[in-house]
Amino acid sequence: MDPDIQRELIPRDGDDEDTPDTPDPGTRRTPVAASLAPLPDHRNVNTSWWQELWRRHAHITTPLRQRGLECDIEFGLSAYIVHVALPDGSYLIIGPPQEPSSDRPPGNPEGWIVTRQRPDDHAMFEVIYDSTASTGPGAPERPEARNGGNATHVVEAIDQRLTQLGLLPVPRSSIGGPPVSSAPQPRAPEFPDRSRSADPTPYVYGDALLALTDRLNGTESHADAAALLHQILEPTEGLLERLGEFFEAAGEKAKEANQDDGFDLSYDLADAAAEIRNLGEVLHVAEDRMRALNPPPSAPRPSAAPPRTSRLPLPVLPPAQPRQRR
Repeated sequence: MDPDIQRELIPRDGDDEDTPDTPDPGTRRTPVAASLAPLPDHRNVNTSWWQELWRRHAHITTPLRQRGLECDIEFGLSAYIVHVALPDGSYLIIGPPQEPSSDRPPGNPEGWIVTRQRPDDHAMFEVIYDSTASTGPGAPERPEARNGGNATHVVEAIDQRLTQLGLLPVPRSSIGGPPVSSAPQPRAPEFPDRSRSADPTPYVYGDALLALTDRLNGTESHADAAALLHQILEPTEGLLERLGEFFEAAGEKAKEANQDDGFDLSYDLADAAAEIRNLGEVLHVAEDRMRALNPPPSAPRPSAAPPRTSRLPLPVLPPAQPRQRR
C-alpha cells in the first residue's frame, strides 16, 4: 500500500495535528488521549491486506486504543473479529455472529457480540454486549438489537463494564465519550519495514499462506487444525483446487504465444494442475482424520461467542479466474 494512502487510513498514535479544528457538520468532536495503545507486533502489520482490515475496524479499535487497550484483528470461524487484551490477563472478542456466516464486509456487520474470556479459565465467559437479532421461535428481542451494527454503543458498553471491573487503563474522564464522527481519522503512522529481504515485491499470496501456516502452528486443538485443512482441501473452493485452476489458466496463457515452447510449457503446467488435484484426492480424508484425533469435549462451549483464534488474521484472497476450457 502506498505510504501516503496508508497514512490517511489508520489513526496516528498521539497525532491530532492533521485533524481539522472544526468538525464536519452533524458530527461531534471527542477529545483524544495523549497517546494510543501500540499497534500489534507481528509480520502482518506490514501487509496491505492487514492494513485494510485495520482501517475497516478503526471505528472499534481507535476508541479502545485511546483507552489504553491493545487491539488486534483476527479471523474467527467465518468472519474477522477484534481481539482486545485486558490488564488482568483476560481478553475481549468483538465481532459479528460466526454462525451462520454473513456476506457483509468486515467491520460492518448487522450486529456485534462482545464477550470477555480468559485463556486459562474456560469457565469464565461473559457476554458484555449483543446487538444481533434474536433467533428461534419465541425468543425475546434483546434491547441492544435495535442498535444493529452501530459501533458507538459497543464502545459505551465496554466502557461501562470495564469501569465496573477496574480494567480500563485510561479512565473515560480523560478522553470523553466514544467518537461518533464518520469523518476521516487522523493520519496513520508509517509501519516499520518487517519484510524478510530487501526485495520490494509484495508477495501477498505467499504471505497469506504463511499466515495460515502460523495459525496452524498456534492452534490448541485438532478440530481447529482440521478447520484449517478444510481451507486447503475443500474440493470445489479450497486452495488446492484454486491452485490447479491457476496453473490451467497459466497453460492457456502460454498457448497464446503460438510458439512451440509455449505449447510445451502449457503441457507442463497442465501436468502440474493434474498433480495438484491428485494430491487433493489423496488427502481428501485428512480433515476428518485430523478432527478424529481431538478428544471429546468435556462440556459444550456457549454458542454466542466467536472462538479464540491465533494472533494472526487470515486474509481473504481475490477469487480465482474461471477455469478456461481447452
